[in-house]
Amino acid sequence: MALLQSIKKSKVSLFTIAAYLLTLVISQEKFGQALKGTTHYLREMLVVMPVIFMLTVLIEVWVSKDVILKNLGEKSGLKGFGFSVLLGSLSAGPIYAAFPIVKMLLSKGAGVANIVVILSTWAVIKVPMLANEAKFLGPRFMAIRWVLTVLATYLMGYFMAMFVKKEEIVGTSNPETEGLTIIDDYCVGCGVCVRMLPEVYELNNRKAQIKVSDLTTVDMSKVMQTIEKCPTKAITLRGTTVSSS
Repeated sequence: MALLQSIKKSKVSLFTIAAYLLTLVISQEKFGQALKGTTHYLREMLVVMPVIFMLTVLIEVWVSKDVILKNLGEKSGLKGFGFSVLLGSLSAGPIYAAFPIVKMLLSKGAGVANIVVILSTWAVIKVPMLANEAKFLGPRFMAIRWVLTVLATYLMGYFMAMFVKKEEIVGTSNPETEGLTIIDDYCVGCGVCVRMLPEVYELNNRKAQIKVSDLTTVDMSKVMQTIEKCPTKAITLRGTTVSSS
């Protein structure tokens, strides 16, 4: 059973390895090209992702939940849409760098529609890209495409919010409905939770794990602090009633 669970959790990685091995068998030249591209991508991630995680922690610490709710929440209206466009347009780095940040914003009250807008503008209408677009294709082309893209992202966000609720997104549901868990795919092994609450968490193979089976004696406020401070929002608390010491 444990082996099957491990395989299920690692199915994407196993499929990727199998695809590389198949490529090696079919064509060593193509395998070399794929390996070179993968190396470049990993180097880029090693440069970008630590900075993004630090930025996520800084936003987590300095920007309160009330501010997020007011400016990016589900009831923020056109103001929230404007802030989302601005945040996405002024961003830096590849689109995959946006996911830890928007996950944190979701956990602090940002609406699904605004998250869609941030991701979309991050991907296609960043300010440096607009400047290059105006230079090579002309200001009129850039301006018209910008307007149409902004309108499209608004509609996309609106319909996404209709069909996808925040509770359906992994790790953003009500934190008191099911029990203390750590999502392995999100955990980066930073050790923040272990340093804050070593009687509850431990590191194993560079992943945080919960080492207690009975949460009834754990201080609820300290557990909530570890959830708030986790930079990738890997820790969730659902359903189990935890008493404060």
